[in-house]
Amino acid sequence: MKFTTSLNQALKHSFIGIALISSSLTMGQSQDPIVDAIIKEGTSNSQLKAYAFELLDGIGPRLVGTPQMMQAHNWVKDTYQKMGLEARNEAYGTWKAWERGTSQITMTAPRLKSLEGTQLAWSPATKKNGVEGEVVVLVDAQSKADFEAWLPTVKGKYVMISQLPPSGRPDYQWKEYATPESYEKMKKEREAIEQAWNQRMANTGYTAKELPKVLEKAGAAGVVMSFWTGIMGANRIFGAQTRQVPTIDIALEDYGLLYRLAEGGKAPRINVNVQSKNLGTTQTYNTIAELKGTEKADEYVILSAHLDSWDGGTGATDNGTGIITMMEAARILKQVLPNPKRTILIGNWGSEEQGLNGSRAFVADHPELLEKIQVVFNQDNGTGRIANITGQGFLHAYDFLGRWLSAVPDAYKKDLKTHYPGSPSGGGSDHVSFVSHDIPGFMMSSLSWGYGNYTWHTNRDTADKIVFDDVQSNAILLAIMVYKASEEPELVSREKIVLPTNDKGEQQQWPVSKEPQRNSDQY
Repeated sequence: MKFTTSLNQALKHSFIGIALISSSLTMGQSQDPIVDAIIKEGTSNSQLKAYAFELLDGIGPRLVGTPQMMQAHNWVKDTYQKMGLEARNEAYGTWKAWERGTSQITMTAPRLKSLEGTQLAWSPATKKNGVEGEVVVLVDAQSKADFEAWLPTVKGKYVMISQLPPSGRPDYQWKEYATPESYEKMKKEREAIEQAWNQRMANTGYTAKELPKVLEKAGAAGVVMSFWTGIMGANRIFGAQTRQVPTIDIALEDYGLLYRLAEGGKAPRINVNVQSKNLGTTQTYNTIAELKGTEKADEYVILSAHLDSWDGGTGATDNGTGIITMMEAARILKQVLPNPKRTILIGNWGSEEQGLNGSRAFVADHPELLEKIQVVFNQDNGTGRIANITGQGFLHAYDFLGRWLSAVPDAYKKDLKTHYPGSPSGGGSDHVSFVSHDIPGFMMSSLSWGYGNYTWHTNRDTADKIVFDDVQSNAILLAIMVYKASEEPELVSREKIVLPTNDKGEQQQWPVSKEPQRNSDQY
């Protein structure tokens, strides 16, 4: 009985202690009125859905060089100006100007069927009513000489240059429903098909990038491919290598139909009617917005995201979500922190997809800013909650990032993992343009939501894939971190770690700064 009474008293005191600690933590996370105001503004007055509607549904995909990309630059600039920020479109180069039109692909023999597909970016148009031709599969040549002997036969025909997988079902369905024996059999068959196709391509004597140009020169009516991601309905849509005849991507299901008919001796025919426009050359831009600082106005905290996208979908998760997150964070800060200590600069970069060109141009064109940048926060990988930040090899990143993150309530960082000091990224997104100049730049990596195979550069990267609760959380988290970074007494340390050796025993090197590609001739 004494033991029980003592235990009860001890537990009572423990619960009181835990309650006091919990209360203290809660108070500690909400005692800053600016943080409270950021959360309230971001929660009760979010503009994320309005921004997404205008950018993704209204303007749509933002391929560099298209009228839609210019429309996006102007809309972003105007929106920032309406917030009360200074904003400008800053030219840095030129690019081939092109506009996507309609894509109508019809199988005309051995039966009539509409096919799901689209032309690749920068692909030339057909004549008004399209061009009809037989569909053939790339020859299984045993040597380059065999391929060259076959090449004249492609004149007036559409040539298929992608392999056909043994199944159009994703692996997760095979794992769930197939017998283990059947699943293993399918994987071995798929591996064998991949190896055989790679050898078929190699035997032509040309790379995958060179082959479409060779077929075009030989008089092919067009090039047909299917860049399937492994998820039903999702194909990646990149750029065409052809300049005179169209390159089209056809959904796996319809591509498989054509492939089997061609291999089975049925001589399928298609009519390809694609009505894109070659518009010559156009200027390329970054859109820059600034919330001017006061005490240290010549020092900068940068919010970073790329405005351009590929155009198979509408670029919702790559990188519409990054753009609207940065816009919302800036809007919130303008409302609750109109006079920050440092200038908050928002970089809405152009032509990231072609090699980080916009952010690299900004760094190259503004050497006077480089020593004055406090930190860069970049987002570029989907719609999920920010879940991973690495120190990018900056020795003291744990100190300043940890300090700023400590101001963020747990609700907005519960999934967040940090890795210090980490290693610097050599590529991948716009923070690298700054890291290569020894500027603390950090990728705010998100939870996947199937990003890699489902939406990344695919025809399924559309507004319906956005998870607005997650994006709202990200905007609030970033606004708090920017606030803390802008109010930091001094510029943070740029001291770097000594990088380890690689597998060959060689000393790894810090990423080297690269010049941007300022015109499409370099691409």
